[in-house]
Amino acid sequence: MLRDDINNAVKEAMKAKDERKLSTLRMVNSTFKNADIEARGSGKPPLSDADLLAVLQKMIKQRQESVELYDKGGRAELAAQEREEIAVISAYLPKQMSDDDVKAAISAVIAETGAAGIKDMGKVIGALKAKYAGQMDFGKASGLVKAALTG
Repeated sequence: MLRDDINNAVKEAMKAKDERKLSTLRMVNSTFKNADIEARGSGKPPLSDADLLAVLQKMIKQRQESVELYDKGGRAELAAQEREEIAVISAYLPKQMSDDDVKAAISAVIAETGAAGIKDMGKVIGALKAKYAGQMDFGKASGLVKAALTG
């Protein structure tokens, strides 16, 4: 499980005295706990690995936005810190699919679901998220799905 991998990595980082990795992994654990508490408040069970991958992707996206802002503001040291955090978090995501693989997956899911028009976009995105959680950027994928369904 993803949680176990991260908890073991926390212990390793403590032993290695790797402060950046340790603080980043502790932040990840904290984010997971907050997401679990939020889910519990909604009457849902603790998050699955697929849900946790989505949380990790969201964390990476937040850091990428911060890097952009820090670079624009001339804060190279803060941008470098965010990049290090992105590298640590990315290590726990599955390998990202190439653009060609994403397009092939979209075509396959459209064929499987029998999606005919833009009204079926939610069904296609839902199926992609179920099959490829953590392996593709669904922001980009939604644009490709929309193009495929309208084209």
